[in-house]
Amino acid sequence: MSCVVSRTIRTLLTGRLTASRPLYATVAVVLAHLLTLLAVTAPAAAQPLVAPIPQTITLTAEERAAYQAELKRIDARANELRSTLDNPARGNPMEIFNGYLPVFIVAFLTTLLVTPIFRRMAIAYGVIDRPDEARKHHKFPIAYMGGVAVYCGIVAAIAFSYLAPLHGLITFHSTKYIPEYRDLPFPVPMSILFGMTIVMLIGLWDDVAKVAPLQKVGGQLLAAAALAMNDVGVKVAKQVLLPIGEWVGNKDLIWNIPIPLDIPGLGHSIPIDVMYWTGTAIIAIFVLGACNASNLIDGLDGLLSGVTAICAGGLLVVAIGMAMWDNGPLDAARITLCLALLGACMGFLPHNFNPATIFLGDSGSLLLGYTTIVIVLMLGDTGQTNLVLAGLIIYAIPMIDTALAIIRRKMSGQSISAADDQHLHHILKRKLGVQGAVYVLYLMGFGFAALGILLTLERGRITYALTLVLAAFIGVIAFKVARRKQFEEQAAKLRLSTGQAAGSSTESVATAANVTLAPAAAQGQLPAATPSMVTDGVSSASAVAPPGGV
Repeated sequence: MSCVVSRTIRTLLTGRLTASRPLYATVAVVLAHLLTLLAVTAPAAAQPLVAPIPQTITLTAEERAAYQAELKRIDARANELRSTLDNPARGNPMEIFNGYLPVFIVAFLTTLLVTPIFRRMAIAYGVIDRPDEARKHHKFPIAYMGGVAVYCGIVAAIAFSYLAPLHGLITFHSTKYIPEYRDLPFPVPMSILFGMTIVMLIGLWDDVAKVAPLQKVGGQLLAAAALAMNDVGVKVAKQVLLPIGEWVGNKDLIWNIPIPLDIPGLGHSIPIDVMYWTGTAIIAIFVLGACNASNLIDGLDGLLSGVTAICAGGLLVVAIGMAMWDNGPLDAARITLCLALLGACMGFLPHNFNPATIFLGDSGSLLLGYTTIVIVLMLGDTGQTNLVLAGLIIYAIPMIDTALAIIRRKMSGQSISAADDQHLHHILKRKLGVQGAVYVLYLMGFGFAALGILLTLERGRITYALTLVLAAFIGVIAFKVARRKQFEEQAAKLRLSTGQAAGSSTESVATAANVTLAPAAAQGQLPAATPSMVTDGVSSASAVAPPGGV
């Protein structure tokens, strides 16, 4: 092709108009060369830019697995983008919040009004908390049963949401998740109400008649089992287990174990759903941990109710954000439960803030811990484990205090259930007083709530780093202060043992001095040595010896 091009250019540049080559002949030659050039170069231009892929490609097993993983990743990302395009944001946050606001008002007013009634009832039946100077700051008995008032507020708000088709005062957000039996979004599951009732009653029983620890644990596990049976929270670990399922070649992590018998409803195999049972175990751990963590920090006026209100507010922001994108069928239930919990805590707080006239009691502390952790579990309803972690960060104050208590008691050789006065609120109370300690813990609660919300905005590394630093700082300072008392006791014992050893050494030296100086004293030359004449283990006989020496 290069020779054709050069020949054409040379003809164009050197061609002369002569008698033997007139003008039309020169033009004809040039056109002939151009056509030749096009004929030669046309096949090259028509060739594809990329070589055709052979019909068969030989790949190794590793290359095939890598290609399949990449295709799955691209497919998952495409589905995610497609879901985002199919589900645009449905309204703004303030519109959603305004539509559900009546739920908060019902919970707030109900709790505010029924709390004095339960206070009088508690005093009449002697359900009171008697002062304990070692760990409790109040000087006279305070009524319990505040938890029953909070329970009434939450249940009234949830019942109000159930009756929304009748009164029409709740404006639900736009969603495609509509059950067949009603024209409104899914309500709060009945299993949550059942669990709330169980933990409140077991706590009230403990306030009135003192329940064995195993019985309290049994009631909490029963409430957790109700959640698992209703599939509330069983997908909390999906985001973590899904890659494991793809790696082992069983995406759903369900295995059918063959059995020789034909069981009705199961057939000849028993299905083992690893994802479901892992979620069930996590539910049980979370419920037990949260109920007891909330119980442990309920040590100052207004502390638990205020911290729980802050947690409910942070979880409400996350829940509204999820509802904007129509995340799942429990969006409306999450918002309803958050507002019910927030309203009940705010309605109880005026009665419970320092100086308190009524306490939550175990019925209230267990109820608040259970309700809060249920909302956290509901954040993972569609398998988004990162949102569950965000909820746990929002609930960090009770978790940190409980972890420190367990470590502290283990290191001091005490039982985990043993009571002490080294909790975060006790430490702060000794420095800042009751209200100062409560305000500081409120501020910490706001900080962790902000970090949890930040995590939902795709700021994972920043949030985890800040949470780690803040939790470590609080934990180390609190642990150091709490252990100071034990260090002082050990130092006192060491000084006492050292003093006793020095005293026995002094007595031995004095006895030896008496034996040595006894003959001289008998002759009237020296007085008898006494322990008072011995300093630092050395006899002071030389100080009283006559000028002539001994």
